[in-house]
Amino acid sequence: MALFVNQNGRRTELQERIATELQERAKTQVQDPHDQPDGVNDSAFIKNTEHSTWMTAVWIILAIVAVIAAVVVLFVTAG
Repeated sequence: MALFVNQNGRRTELQERIATELQERAKTQVQDPHDQPDGVNDSAFIKNTEHSTWMTAVWIILAIVAVIAAVVVLFVTAG
């Protein structure tokens, strides 16, 4: 299927139509800076969450001990 365009000047009709559509899209996509999340009023997702407990510290200590144990085992078995 061929597309024939009437060229009357510098731009074709197709180019003019595409440019107009793109300008309309750009106008509709411009956001107001006040619509951006501010971290205070838009923080509803934090509701009903809990702070970390003392068990978090226990898990971190266990992870560190496991890494140290793995390094020690590697050095001992390497000879």
